[in-house]
Amino acid sequence: MNPLLRIDPDDPYPESDGAPMAENTLQFDWIVKIKENLEILFADRPDVFVAGDLFWYPVPDRHVIGPLAPDAMVVFGRPKGPRGSYRQWEEADIGPQVVFEVLSPSNSAKEMRDKLEFYDTYGVEEYYVYDPAHNRLEIWIRQAGQLRPVSHLNGWTSPRLGIRFAVRPETLEIFDPAGRPFASPVELARQAEQERLRAEQERLRAEQEWLRAEQERVRAEQERLRAEQEQLRAEQADERADRERLRAEQADERADRERLRAEQADERADRARLGAEQEHQRAEQLAQRLRALGIDPDAPDGLG
Repeated sequence: MNPLLRIDPDDPYPESDGAPMAENTLQFDWIVKIKENLEILFADRPDVFVAGDLFWYPVPDRHVIGPLAPDAMVVFGRPKGPRGSYRQWEEADIGPQVVFEVLSPSNSAKEMRDKLEFYDTYGVEEYYVYDPAHNRLEIWIRQAGQLRPVSHLNGWTSPRLGIRFAVRPETLEIFDPAGRPFASPVELARQAEQERLRAEQERLRAEQEWLRAEQERVRAEQERLRAEQEQLRAEQADERADRERLRAEQADERADRERLRAEQADERADRARLGAEQEHQRAEQLAQRLRALGIDPDAPDGLG
């Protein structure tokens, strides 16, 4: 049992033992990095609960060893949501399948043996212990009903989480299933800001593309209107030309009618002249016959 955790009859399942989550900044940074990146990894899974430094009560019997508050734990099959502690009998009796512990200088060998026994007893499937001060990683995987150590650690991929571990000479690196490295909160904030800036740039590019497309559409519309105006002007010019042609044809018709009337008048004049000449000839012939008969046609009484 946690020696710092006293049983209170009025609160048999306390949510804190008063101890800090971490003893130094290095331990704290690693706890936050692991927990936050696991939260991000399963952000779209409503049935995966991720917590850090949360008391886990596996059974309602407070006299058993524990409870323990893993530095980070993952529970598949339970909904997300706030909890003051994880009381397994209230969680469909589903315990954490994966737990992480980040060592501090005060962690004793006995304390770590007790934690291993606790996690082994209550069904943890994968147990990871990282000592950042000495850059040492230990992994236990449940096999044949018992947590057993993994000997080949470098490049190990978690069966449950899909994350990969790589122990470099300087530090531990953890990669998500897509190959992206786990990042610190500061790095995550920078990445989020970079993503926001990229999204903003994409939005601005999309708006610029839309504006260019809109300008092209307006130009095309203007060109269409200009073409329609040109066509309308051409049609109006054709109509004017047709009207001018019609007026010219009508003028030609009027001129033809006038010419015809003039020709008819000339013909009438010619006929009148010809008739007058014929009358004159007849009068002359008559005068000649009268003279032949001794009658002077020019005498007043017609006698010679």
